[in-house]
Amino acid sequence: MTIEQVQAAIPEFETLVQKELADTGIPGIAVSIVSNDQTVYTKGFGVKHVDHSDPVDADTVFQLASVSKPLASTIVAAIISDGKITWDSKISDLDPEFQMYDPWVTRAITLRDLFAHRSGLPDHAGDLLEDLGFTRAEILHRLRYQKPDSSFRAGYAYTNFGLTEAAVAAAKSTGKTWEDIADEKLYKPLGMNSTSSRYADFAARPNRAFGHVQVNGEWVQKYNRQPDAQSPAGGVSSSVNDLTKWMRLQIGGGKFEGKQIISADALAETHHPHMLTGWSHTTGLPTFYGLGWNVGYDLEGHLRLNHSGGFELGAATVVYVIPSEQLGIAVLTNASPIGAPESLANQFLDLVVYKKLTQDWSPLFRQAYAQMDAASIGDSAAYAKAALSNAPASSNAAYVGTFTNDFLGDLAIVEQNGGLALVIGPQKMSFPMQHRNRDTFTYQTQGENSVGISGITFMLGADGRAESVLVENLNVNGEGVFKKIKRRGVTA
Repeated sequence: MTIEQVQAAIPEFETLVQKELADTGIPGIAVSIVSNDQTVYTKGFGVKHVDHSDPVDADTVFQLASVSKPLASTIVAAIISDGKITWDSKISDLDPEFQMYDPWVTRAITLRDLFAHRSGLPDHAGDLLEDLGFTRAEILHRLRYQKPDSSFRAGYAYTNFGLTEAAVAAAKSTGKTWEDIADEKLYKPLGMNSTSSRYADFAARPNRAFGHVQVNGEWVQKYNRQPDAQSPAGGVSSSVNDLTKWMRLQIGGGKFEGKQIISADALAETHHPHMLTGWSHTTGLPTFYGLGWNVGYDLEGHLRLNHSGGFELGAATVVYVIPSEQLGIAVLTNASPIGAPESLANQFLDLVVYKKLTQDWSPLFRQAYAQMDAASIGDSAAYAKAALSNAPASSNAAYVGTFTNDFLGDLAIVEQNGGLALVIGPQKMSFPMQHRNRDTFTYQTQGENSVGISGITFMLGADGRAESVLVENLNVNGEGVFKKIKRRGVTA
């Protein structure tokens, strides 16, 4: 693929970016394109904040969300290049304090297993702990209480904190923190001066994009997403100018500006298929996960690497790399995921590879993301409707007390303003409860994994007092039941 072929597609592509902005109302987009070890194109569109006129440019820093994962695997490949560890190094050797639910898995699990999402942990295990305010160390410790969703190495399940543990363990082999080793092994050698794995650095950038969410059909700036707990998996911030350097490193087999920064073999491992993830809706071909990368092939047999990132609180990103064609594109937006980055990236690749659009990509991705949003809310939408019956609750005293489980910690039900409130997490987050029917209440969830209104159901004992409580949105993998704490034979 020549640079001239790539450049020929850019005018039409720019028109498509402007159309996406107009159709979706997304505040800002930034794009970078590399070809044949050169930066061919970088540009910003729209604004950094919907209420201000400051334009997005190629140096505007965005939160990358899960595009952090292929950056993390690049950093671990750089650590591996020093020869002290390998992709098959055991976590038990690198980080002896970490444990899985089954002791034999604790002894056997490797960096490769966690980066390929084949540990047996359930999908997104630990994410709810982050929403509740637990630190990275606390979340990684509590994964030992998470029952597996599949046999070890037998199934694929995407886990931010499984990958985070692998990255942290690899960093421990150097005696440095993950954030410091990321700077040392990747950002500084490539001159990625606007890139960081620390939220504080992002928040301090004068040229940064603010996250936006949709409220009643309008994009508003409402939340600030602090992802330090899962920094390797979702906490990187960068600009499209910086990402051109990293994409060139990927295409160049670990070489940048004529210097071998990372071992070609260690980096190539991240590009190989490790776990089957499904089949493409457009080509029918199988799709895979490598190490921090989605791995697939087009109809011509070209390897295509990609990864999307998304924060429901206001970020959506994507990167695509076709190594054999020496081609890469990154698209960053400052709005919650609706499929816009993926649509634009695929339109660009069509224009370059096929000289025309092969699909109507925008509605395809919007529908896919709408379906994912609907699935994540699930039955919670039913709570927005009136209850079919409304049997009275017991007295407040029947429900108050402290409940616990190993994975999610303590939960307190307390009296508040004449009603009840749920108090949970290390920061004692408080949520007012609304009575729904008999021993079932509801509350408004919040955070990255909010599902809107969720149910809280109490199980009362023979004495008419609650012995346990089920919190539905925390019960994704069966860990949402909290049992009443008893101290010295007295129920708390």
